[in-house]
Amino acid sequence: MLKEQRKVWISVPASASDLTHAKQRYPVVFLLDGEDHFVYTSGMIQRQSESPETGCPEMIVVGIPNTQRTRDLTPSRPTSFEGMPPEELKAAGGGENFTAFLEKELIPYIEAHYPASAHRTLIGHSFGGLLVMNTLVHHANLFENYVALDPSMWWDSENLLKQVHEALAQPRFKGRTLFVASANASGQDSVLTAKDPSISGQHGRAKWKLREDLARNPGNGLRSAFRYYPTDSHGSVTVPATSDALNYIFQPYALSIASILALIAKKPTEDGAAMLVAHYQQVSAQVGYSVLPPESFVNGLANYLLTQEGQAPRALALFQLNLQNYPTSSNVHSGLGDYYQAQKQPNFAIASYTKALQLQETPAIRKKLAELQVKQTPLGKKGSSRAKNTLKG
Repeated sequence: MLKEQRKVWISVPASASDLTHAKQRYPVVFLLDGEDHFVYTSGMIQRQSESPETGCPEMIVVGIPNTQRTRDLTPSRPTSFEGMPPEELKAAGGGENFTAFLEKELIPYIEAHYPASAHRTLIGHSFGGLLVMNTLVHHANLFENYVALDPSMWWDSENLLKQVHEALAQPRFKGRTLFVASANASGQDSVLTAKDPSISGQHGRAKWKLREDLARNPGNGLRSAFRYYPTDSHGSVTVPATSDALNYIFQPYALSIASILALIAKKPTEDGAAMLVAHYQQVSAQVGYSVLPPESFVNGLANYLLTQEGQAPRALALFQLNLQNYPTSSNVHSGLGDYYQAQKQPNFAIASYTKALQLQETPAIRKKLAELQVKQTPLGKKGSSRAKNTLKG
């Protein structure tokens, strides 16, 4: 599509190569201006995904460095623009072609070569934010989530903004989420911005028009947020806004052990497993694809109920839920083995540890199994006279 070779930077969650857990597919973030934003964005996602309380899942991050930024990230070409070199202005307006590259080349490549799910997020800053908005308006089904960081809606005499105005009035964005961040680019209040004839003033006014369009069309199916960052400039807004965008997008996923325990306390006749199933059924309906309770979270909750709360039946229900969802996970079978061992059911524990080792050889599980088997042999049972006599020789 672009008639050139393009490099991309790809970050894959470490769990993808962890053979003790079940294989899974991950949502994918496609990040424009990859050379500027890849490192902190991938690190931020890794950190936030470590706790279900943030709601952010583990994700593959695809950073797309630029070759001709103005060409690829602008959807139209102005007749003139003061301050831009003529050759750069002449190349502008290739945004649709770049979007075709994403759709027909890059996305299929990522899905063919990496454990990628079909849940996709597009993040862009400045001109990148402009392309994000153009993609939402003209290719809404290409991504589930759109993040426009201080988008350059002023470009080409607000040409795209006019298209956004018309598109948002139509009910065709069901299942899509948009987060728009607006920096205080001019360093002045809205009154001064309204009168400022400079690019900064035009930039600010265009973003406020976008905010008004989002507010006046609540019935178009789009879940959206517009957030203003009064202490951040055009350049500094990207880090806090990316974090806020992730929190907003994946808020439906958010869950904590404390919240589940609080629900259990209010509904003592229900178990945590049923509550988790109900929660993630709602999440699945909202995001449009099946989302299972995270294996590690369920295991952690089960262990807490077993060891700290003494609620063995509820813990077992959670271990069994994990087994149902992740039957090929060595870690799940090991967790169930720990449960049976704590409940003094050694034969079941041995069977679970054995299955875990069949799936993935792990020294820690091998040690647990060996110690348990020793205890189950006549020589390992304390108080056995036969064992004592044998040892005396």
